[in-house]
Amino acid sequence: MRRLPTLGAPIATIALLLLFSVCTAQAHESRPAYLELRETAPGQFSVLWRTPLLAGRRLPVVLQLPDTARNLKEPIEQQLADSILERRSIVAGPDGLAGERIKFPGLQLTITDVLVRVEMLDGRQWTAIARPAQPFIEIAASQSTLQVAGEYLRLGIEHILYGIDHLLFIFALLLLVKGTGRLVATVTAFTVAHSLTLAAATLGFVHVPQAPIEAIVALSIVFLACEIVHSRQGKPGLTERWPWVVAFMFGLLHGFGFASALNEVGLPQNAIPVALLFFNLGVEVGQLLFIAVVLVVIAMLRRFARGSALSPPLWAWRVPPYAIGSLATFWLIQRIAAFGQ
Repeated sequence: MRRLPTLGAPIATIALLLLFSVCTAQAHESRPAYLELRETAPGQFSVLWRTPLLAGRRLPVVLQLPDTARNLKEPIEQQLADSILERRSIVAGPDGLAGERIKFPGLQLTITDVLVRVEMLDGRQWTAIARPAQPFIEIAASQSTLQVAGEYLRLGIEHILYGIDHLLFIFALLLLVKGTGRLVATVTAFTVAHSLTLAAATLGFVHVPQAPIEAIVALSIVFLACEIVHSRQGKPGLTERWPWVVAFMFGLLHGFGFASALNEVGLPQNAIPVALLFFNLGVEVGQLLFIAVVLVVIAMLRRFARGSALSPPLWAWRVPPYAIGSLATFWLIQRIAAFGQ
């Protein structure tokens, strides 16, 4: 079996810096805004509008309902730890909201999305995502299975690519696991595990508090960083000996983290299997895209290093695991401190 070459310290360091430069700019603004419209009577809707907070400040995204809609109850705001929650009741025109456009001025100034969910009185449900490039959605009369699949596939891809903690976990596995077969088995075990807990949590079979899960996700990255150090010191740890076992166990925990994003959006009751399947597929596609990009970058850096006469210092190998461990430890402390909030 062909073995993947061990990552050199300077190459791993540069790849790590590239990962941080791509992800950290998006990490704090990746939580989407959320709009829920629930029809309570013909032409009348309850509105729930949640805007994320960034560094304690509300993102500059405004909800602009169609001109045909008017308030039955004035908006009531509630400030949560990570967002502003607004509730109101509206009455739409004679045709309801079908065919109307809802706008989100200011969304184009951010890197976040708006997740929209509409529930009609007759049981029909509809979901959509507004993005900075298109800061509005149009309410359709109904949504096809293909449209649901496309939206949830895209949502899964975006969630994993914006989730720097999950990406950092995968990056640490790439530094540890040697051999193509072992890497494939490890990634597959991680995928199977997080798919199981994501489905169980989203469908309501398992209820786990989110704050401890996020702290344990950070702890799993600290554990891998320590494993990298032990491996370089000639003391192979549990991950290097049985990587698929470790990936599966931690994958179960990461799946609960993925479920939190899906729970915020909800699942269309008329297409739950489709939405859940394609969200999982989206997470997997995003994960494979990330792995492919990292391996391509590593290959390019190796080719460049072979033509260079520069020799890295002996301590350079410590930079990647210590950088990974330090960042994950910061997250761990930050998330534990937030338990009581």
